[in-house]
Amino acid sequence: MDILMIGGTGNISASIPRLLLTRGDRVWLFNRGSRREFEAMGAQYILGDLNDPEGMKRILAGRRFDVVANFFNFTADQCRRDFEIFRGNVAQYIFISSCTVYQKPLKTWPIREDTPLKNPFSEYARNKMASEFYLLERYREDGFPVTIVRPSHTYGETKLVGALLSWQDKQWTLADRILHGEETIVHGEGRTLWTLTHSDDFAAGFVGLMGLESTVGHAFHITSDEAMTWDEIYTTFAHALGVEPNLVHLPVEFIERNWPKFQGAFRGDKGESLVFDNSKLKRYVPGFAAKVPFHEGIRRSIAYHRAHPELMVVDPVYSRETDALIAKYRTLG
Repeated sequence: MDILMIGGTGNISASIPRLLLTRGDRVWLFNRGSRREFEAMGAQYILGDLNDPEGMKRILAGRRFDVVANFFNFTADQCRRDFEIFRGNVAQYIFISSCTVYQKPLKTWPIREDTPLKNPFSEYARNKMASEFYLLERYREDGFPVTIVRPSHTYGETKLVGALLSWQDKQWTLADRILHGEETIVHGEGRTLWTLTHSDDFAAGFVGLMGLESTVGHAFHITSDEAMTWDEIYTTFAHALGVEPNLVHLPVEFIERNWPKFQGAFRGDKGESLVFDNSKLKRYVPGFAAKVPFHEGIRRSIAYHRAHPELMVVDPVYSRETDALIAKYRTLG
């Protein structure tokens, strides 16, 4: 197949071109070209800037692909741009949404694709919902061949794991704190269940959906079937580093009120027990199964960081903010 990936070099997406190129697909990557590691495997790069919509339209207009997957669409306006570019020129357009769109607070388990979509706590989730609604309307009214994919918490070589570790943060900072016996914040009592998915497993499900005409108009989440409590997650992380964790539990409301960058991150996502039913994906992609358990995947991530010292950057501001939050809670307590 001829496949265009817009982005394709980030944590969640990089495993996908690797798998596609290994099986012999023709892959184009649209980005600024700052990371071109897949060129040696046969990928072709189309250089452009997502922040220049008109330039993007000029570069991509009229090109025909079997599959287009955009990893950098976060709003309905961005989806509208893609509709204008690719209508009539693509057999399947994959929109990468998010499992944050599912009902919060959650009322039923496990989560299936027919779980209601509602998240009043997260603007990110509301924008993803609006994007889904727009693209499905274009499917119903114009025949635009959209398939919706919803990742949950996906980690990999360059992305470590932590409830209070955003993708913008220096990932090794948390590992460094754990290694040095410093306190690790766990939200709530650490007993809510959470699902972590390795990027290689996500890629297997994602690639399995590519080119399937029967998936058009459908939504699929792609996650592991393994669920762990947050206390278990941090303990497994620490053991992979060769130490015992030093956990401190803080209330969700206190964290969101006193660390603004995590506003909505718990009530709208990580504060819930998220366990997924992947039976729909398995019906469409027979044989799919997540194969990387967390205890193995986190060791891979740690090993990759240690093999790439340039990634082992520690952010002192993050650590100071962590310590200040803990100190404030104890003072108020």
